[in-house]
Amino acid sequence: MNQHASSRGVTSTMSIGVEHSYFDACAAVSAGSRGAPSGMLFSASRATSQAASRTPSSASKSSRADAPGHPLLAWRERVGHVIDVLPSKADLETPTFSASIDRFGVGDLTFTDCRSGAMQLDRSIARISNDTHRRMAFHVFLEGGTDDVIVHRTSRRASPGAATLLALDLGQPVRMRRQACRVLTVFAPASVAAEVFPDPGFMHGRGMRADTPLARLIVDHLASLSRNIRQMDAHAIDVSIRSGVQLLTEAFCLQAGLRGNARAAKRAAMFERVRRYIQANLFDDDLSPERVLGVLDLPRPTLYRMFEHEGGMATYIRHLRLRHAADDLVRRADLSVTEIAYGAGFSSPSDFTRAFRRAFDMTPQDFRAMSRIDAPLVTTATGAA
Repeated sequence: MNQHASSRGVTSTMSIGVEHSYFDACAAVSAGSRGAPSGMLFSASRATSQAASRTPSSASKSSRADAPGHPLLAWRERVGHVIDVLPSKADLETPTFSASIDRFGVGDLTFTDCRSGAMQLDRSIARISNDTHRRMAFHVFLEGGTDDVIVHRTSRRASPGAATLLALDLGQPVRMRRQACRVLTVFAPASVAAEVFPDPGFMHGRGMRADTPLARLIVDHLASLSRNIRQMDAHAIDVSIRSGVQLLTEAFCLQAGLRGNARAAKRAAMFERVRRYIQANLFDDDLSPERVLGVLDLPRPTLYRMFEHEGGMATYIRHLRLRHAADDLVRRADLSVTEIAYGAGFSSPSDFTRAFRRAFDMTPQDFRAMSRIDAPLVTTATGAA
């Protein structure tokens, strides 16, 4: 991957490492054939000694091929290991795109502070099935925001505002048009969010404006972290990021009606019961909303409201099955498409093909062939815009 970045390693006396990296898309293009610094991680011992004096060190070495000729394409190279940038003709005809990112990693948590021009971003099911990124990504927009956020082939228009909160599950597809913005992002394992929200993937695509006390507290908390992180040790950063994840997850729990009072607590208990039943019986070909209603004896209106964000329970079940099937198409070359269709709970291969095409704009056969072509491009880096 072509990239230019400089990095400074900073750790406390803890064994946790903290990485800070910076990337400037314009610099990557303007550097021409000259060498430029590349991102690198410091060893624990060297980083610890640097932290003691609170003076970050830097190092560099040349590791570039020719950068793409447009700043947006250089940025695409930088973040493409996690999410694709889809440049339009109009984007490429505008030569003024610029972007930069600071990234800090502590253990299994990552915090980024990104400034960028407008762009279209896409994380497809093909990309998901070919890489290892399965974390939650919580975005807090300090400037700008998103226009259309598309998940499950449905479009959700984000509310305009000075700061917008957006939750994404990197294990699910998403496409969005991001405005010129400054955005703080926390990447965390689903297990961290699951301490508050029983099914973190259920937050995928949810957004809210910073117009409640809790949402404003989240913005203030992460903005403060961004301002002070270079002076913090690894333990303090870890605590601050985890607190941010818990606050964000709590906010989306409240939005989903799973927090706040006795009624919300009852709703949360019902949701957990339904979720566990679906997971345990996902591949039964007769699993349906009617069966769930009958077995769990739940009111139909309650069940409808519970899965309204997902487009209904039937849609929720279908997308879970399709995600499992997509993984099998990539990872189980020994299974035919017909075997995968029946194994995922579809009543026939034709029903599976129609559902797959509606969800992902291609047939299962085409998806499997494309995944084989794309597989060598997969990387395991963990930070993104």
